[in-house]
Amino acid sequence: MSTPTASERLPGATRERLAAGVTCVDEREPLAVRSPFTDERLGSVPSCQPPDVAAAVERARAARAAWTDRPIAERAEILREFADLVLSHRAELLDVVQLEAGKARADAHVELLDVVLNADYYAREGPGHVASERRDGGFPGLTRAVEHRHPVGVVGLVEPWNYPLTLAISDMLPALLAGNAAVLKPAEATPFSALRAVELLHEAGVPEDLVQVVTGRGATLGEPLISSVDFLTFTGSTATGRTVAALAGEHLVDVSMELGGKNAAVVLADADLDAAVRGLVHGSFANAGQLCISFERIYVDEAVYDEFVDRFVDATAKLDLGASLSYGPDVGSLVGRHQLETVEDHVADARERGATVEVGGERREDVGPFFYAPTVLTGLPDDATAACEETFGPVVSVSPVADADAAVERANDTDYGLHASVWTGDTERGERLARRLDAGSVSVNDAYLGMWASTDAPMGGVDDSGIGRRHSAEGILKYTEAQTVATQRGHPLVPVPGVPNRLLARGATLGVRALRRLRRLGPF
Repeated sequence: MSTPTASERLPGATRERLAAGVTCVDEREPLAVRSPFTDERLGSVPSCQPPDVAAAVERARAARAAWTDRPIAERAEILREFADLVLSHRAELLDVVQLEAGKARADAHVELLDVVLNADYYAREGPGHVASERRDGGFPGLTRAVEHRHPVGVVGLVEPWNYPLTLAISDMLPALLAGNAAVLKPAEATPFSALRAVELLHEAGVPEDLVQVVTGRGATLGEPLISSVDFLTFTGSTATGRTVAALAGEHLVDVSMELGGKNAAVVLADADLDAAVRGLVHGSFANAGQLCISFERIYVDEAVYDEFVDRFVDATAKLDLGASLSYGPDVGSLVGRHQLETVEDHVADARERGATVEVGGERREDVGPFFYAPTVLTGLPDDATAACEETFGPVVSVSPVADADAAVERANDTDYGLHASVWTGDTERGERLARRLDAGSVSVNDAYLGMWASTDAPMGGVDDSGIGRRHSAEGILKYTEAQTVATQRGHPLVPVPGVPNRLLARGATLGVRALRRLRRLGPF
């Protein structure tokens, strides 16, 4: 199988054009972008500095007023046009995502379709989510209260390398629909996917200056960005998230953050093992395990544990690794050397502590420099690194449990709470058990795709896995400020001249009592 080269699918002229889309006020040192498939230089983008961030925010802020003044129906139509453009340019976008992220084409395709689903959802439902709404007035018949939603201003987005297209763009779409401008800082390793998508946003009708892109290192650009925007969306590690939250607090900037996870799956004794094995192999090794909602822990009822492990190990061993721009391979590369070393360290520690590597547990340099074989661990001690820290690679442990209660206890024994999965032949039982799991989302008899595609439902983490939500009404309302306009009919509610305050207080108390009785009767 031949390994793709940048010149075949991402010509030099294209790379230069994309890099020119970065906001810079002066010449900057180039920041190299390398392809994980070969570790060869893919291209470069400017290593932006704080003055570039200031210029990007200023330009975005200046463009926002005209954008906000446009009817929301027009903004929604632009999102629909963008979705069409993404689909029509899907082959090119998939090439770019694969070349700079190293993922299998099927994984890149899921990412691309997520952008389309989000654009379609917010174009369809977003206007209703932010429409002005009548609220109950304080005094029926006298007070008219209306809640309006206004854009916050300029939204900053700091997004990671593992899903460089959807996490950069899908989080931005509701912000734009709500009438905001955006400044995006994509990950250093994967800027070209975001830059090409921003070009398509402009082609769809988003004004040129409304969306700005700055590229470079987070340590350099993070504080200048946070201090100058009106809202920040961040996706990344919990450790970095704590730093981001501290900076946001210092500058009184609201944030939404999806952070790390140590996601658990629970397989009950009555589960369809064929379905559970298929689902959890995909749920553990999609994108080479570099997925915030993939599984790193599986707890299986001891009554079916041996059979599950046999089937799961056999299915994992059959996964095909490859550096190809075709749909052939099941699993792609890790993003780079740092991620490979993390995975190797976790597996080595597991071995030293007595865990058994049932399959995998080794580099696959015959495929590419950063490939690692999908790995299944059993007998993993609770104090092992791979048991308690996020590996973010193709490594999953499988452990037996006595029953469902024990599975819930083990699954909840973590500081994280992003996603979980329950497998059972009784879906009602599965849904009841799901509500006992400390996770922002839970899939029953599925790994994650059904949940992820449910764009009308909120998605995000609890505990150390983040704050805020993407998708649903919550995914757009966070980019707005609520304003209440209360109009009073008749006389204003102020003290009446000549009437003692004691009588006014007594009258107000009688009025509140009457109002409570009326409201118990139902709406009026």
